[in-house]
Amino acid sequence: MNTDVLQGKWKELKGSLRQRWGQLTDSDYEEIAGNKDKLVGRLQQRYGYAREQAEKEAQAKGKSEKEIAEARQQAKPKPKAQSATPA
Repeated sequence: MNTDVLQGKWKELKGSLRQRWGQLTDSDYEEIAGNKDKLVGRLQQRYGYAREQAEKEAQAKGKSEKEIAEARQQAKPKPKAQSATPA
């Protein structure tokens, strides 16, 4: 997941991250604050993941969130095109 996107959606993502990684504490989330490298480091500390595994976990979660956001976007009703009537 793009670092800028992660930082921008951090508050929104924290809830779903807590469900996935319950061993991360509130102070962990405050420290991470949308920084992917910090997230990877915390996953290594709390879960004993190797760096590569932690990066895959963080990336997989990012993809899941992106897919959800895209699905929500597609589900929104599209604005009706205004018909051009000659005056």
